[in-house]
This record gives sequence, C-alpha cells and structure tokens, in this order.
Amino acid sequence: MKNQEITICVTPEAARVYQSASVQDRQKLNVLLSLQLSGLRKPARPIEDIMREASEEARKNGLTPEILKELLNEA
Repeated sequence: MKNQEITICVTPEAARVYQSASVQDRQKLNVLLSLQLSGLRKPARPIEDIMREASEEARKNGLTPEILKELLNEA
C-alpha cells in the first residue's frame, strides 16, 4: 500500500522531537501514528487492545522502550 502524506497540528515540543529524530525513528513514529489513526475508523475496541496492537507493531519495526523513552525525553 502506498503511503499518503497529511498535515497535522502538534505541540511545538512534539514538532521539535519529530524534526530532530533520525529518518529511521521518524518512520517508526509514522507507523505508530498510522496505527492510531487507523484504529479510529474501526468499531470501538478497548483502548488496551489498541495500545497492545500499536506496541506489538512498534516492536516489530524496531521501536524499543529505550528508544521511545529517549524520544519522549527530547521533548
């Protein structure tokens, strides 16, 4: 499936984190956001299921808890 670019509004801190992230980390963040947005169009599911699915997909794509913590601490 081909990706499509969109524009979203985020806090200045979130924008700085994203802009300063490596290409690889940006790709991981894009996957996480895509999963979250895709979950909005599906029938309502418990947030725990959505979070578990996003975490599993992130792990498959190499986003470790350490990398996530580092990204969040850069904000």
